[in-house]
Amino acid sequence: MNELHKRLKSFTYAWKGVCSFLSKEHNAWIHCTAIIAVTIAGIRLEITRTEWLVILLCFAMVLAAEAFNTAIERLVNLVSPDYHPVAGDVKDIAAGAVLICAIFAAIIGLIIFVPYF
Repeated sequence: MNELHKRLKSFTYAWKGVCSFLSKEHNAWIHCTAIIAVTIAGIRLEITRTEWLVILLCFAMVLAAEAFNTAIERLVNLVSPDYHPVAGDVKDIAAGAVLICAIFAAIIGLIIFVPYF
């Protein structure tokens, strides 16, 4: 298998992961619903190109954080199926990272959208 074929195959695995994440994770659905709502608001309010760039970065940041959180939770569940306080802390910290990203994305959204009203 040549190197180009290996690289292309790695994209297939990555896409499979994205599809798994989006099809199985309820929190991802919530984030995607928010993304759709914010996109509609951005289009209707005709936000600037720079504002779109910031909004898109927020979308990516929150979805990536949620995907990392999901991967961490699944791994912890695999290696520690029974309750363990450290495993619980790991999962809570990962969820907290998503919360931090979501809070700051919401603040950025308010900074961008409030002046339009």
